[in-house]
Amino acid sequence: MNWGQAVTQCIQSGGTLTSVEDLDESNFLVDHADLYTSETSGFWIGIYRNVNGQLLWQDNSVLDFVNWGDGQPSEDQLDYCVELSVFSGHWSILPCSSQKGFICKKPKRYSLLFFLYLFTDAKKAKAHGHMNMWMLLTLLLIILLGMGLMFYFLFKIKTQSETERGARQWSAVLRYSHVLTGKEDENDSTNDKEKNENSIV
Repeated sequence: MNWGQAVTQCIQSGGTLTSVEDLDESNFLVDHADLYTSETSGFWIGIYRNVNGQLLWQDNSVLDFVNWGDGQPSEDQLDYCVELSVFSGHWSILPCSSQKGFICKKPKRYSLLFFLYLFTDAKKAKAHGHMNMWMLLTLLLIILLGMGLMFYFLFKIKTQSETERGARQWSAVLRYSHVLTGKEDENDSTNDKEKNENSIV
């Protein structure tokens, strides 16, 4: 992406092109950016010149640290933008229309401070956006499927326990009725014996 597109992408993600506040941060960026040397040779960073020729960071950080390459920056290149070289870690001035990757930095209140965007042209960015959409839809489908299974098993357990409870109650009623029926049968047989004995006498 060119520098203007990179700035827009960072703002849309809630950040700005990265500032580099010290050598440790510069080394951190180079170490992580080194993983993407096959895709780009450098990344846009958030340093720029205002109309007075003054160098500033987009996120308004203090410009205490610089890591310019040899012969950089040139005073006659006010409308150029700054890249961080993946190979050396040095900064250099390039035309803002150059296609580079870019590094966004979010405010420290977020848990992730740095996002490396590895898109060197708009086509890759669009393809990545479609991939993210499919990943999101797949995740949503998995969540819905999991919730459906959970409700199914909860319903099954509930109906099974209600069926078991009903069976236990019916079993108790049958036992009670057999007990009552058994006593009546004993009483009937005792009465029959007494009748037979009385009729013989």
